[in-house]
Amino acid sequence: MAMKWIEAVTGSLEQKKQYKQDKARIDGLPEPYGTAAKAMHRYLLNTSGIVDGDVIIRMLTDLADLWEAAAVDGTPVRGIVGDDPVDFAETFAKAYAAKEWQDKERARFTKAIEDAEKGAGS
Repeated sequence: MAMKWIEAVTGSLEQKKQYKQDKARIDGLPEPYGTAAKAMHRYLLNTSGIVDGDVIIRMLTDLADLWEAAAVDGTPVRGIVGDDPVDFAETFAKAYAAKEWQDKERARFTKAIEDAEKGAGS
């Protein structure tokens, strides 16, 4: 019972454990992969808008997998991200489409427009 209460307040302990494991994998990458992976990790957490913890964890696990494979294969960083790293990261995040914090505001805005439209017709 106490565990459920703690997780309700702090979030999933399993997700935190997985996040720390994935972050350690990224931190352990050789250069230049470590720098690139850390930058992409930071960018995704700050810009993806994903709020579902399970989705974030899955995305970050796949991110660690991607950069580990690139390091093992010796794939150049630009061979992964291409000419536009922002586009690559945003396309990567879209593959994990989930509920985003903006969804609530989009719905609120749409409803306000619909309500305004109904009010104008009265």
